[in-house]
Amino acid sequence: MPRNIIIAGNWKMNKTSAEGADLARSIVQVIGNQTEITVILCPPFTALQAVGGIVSNSSVRLGAQNMSDKPAGAYTGEVSSAMLRDIHVTHVILGHSERRALYGETDAIVNKKTLAALENNLKPILCVGETLAERESNSTFDVIRTQIRGALDSVSPLQFDEVIIAYEPVWAIGTGKTATPAIAQEVHAFIRSELSALYGDTLSQKTRILYGGSMKPDNAAALLAQPDIDGGLIGGAALNAKDFIALVESGRSASVKKA
Repeated sequence: MPRNIIIAGNWKMNKTSAEGADLARSIVQVIGNQTEITVILCPPFTALQAVGGIVSNSSVRLGAQNMSDKPAGAYTGEVSSAMLRDIHVTHVILGHSERRALYGETDAIVNKKTLAALENNLKPILCVGETLAERESNSTFDVIRTQIRGALDSVSPLQFDEVIIAYEPVWAIGTGKTATPAIAQEVHAFIRSELSALYGDTLSQKTRILYGGSMKPDNAAALLAQPDIDGGLIGGAALNAKDFIALVESGRSASVKKA
């Protein structure tokens, strides 16, 4: 069976509650009834409830950009998995390169968050990827292997069935650079082989692996045509309704071709 394609929009620290609702409304009006692929919007925390209200009667899912590994308590500024579930969040981005680089999140921290998300019925979008220096030193596969094994430590096969992986070459995020389809495919195939070593071929072949390095309407078709690329974790292009809708349409076309 072909893997269901995912197009997920990571809005990062952009859009107020009202702006987010307007953007979500524009997206839902056009693609809110399609069911061929999975579409996820991940606004900032302050816009989650407003966007959730817009997508609630559509096929679009609601995702968060981060969460605490703690269930509750004296953790000023943090948001728990239960709080996200309470407002109907279904997915959560974990281990994004910006969280790792700017806020010091280690593989161990990402692992705790992954386990907490799975225990509370949230589907993690688990990010892995290498920096430019790591790629130039031919360390890409070693870095990604370490990130995958660290983040998935103690995650059972039953739990792993809910995990989505996103490969984000750090050198291609927000820079306008994009890994060629061949480069992206090579890393996606490596990730799938690592998942196979951890969980077996059946689960590995079911797992969606998204590309998260500046996917745009003009390069989406070539990337999504690759056998191990199952969608995109979209940054800048997710902030423009026209561009994001075009990416969803690319995902739908790729889904038909891969069926």
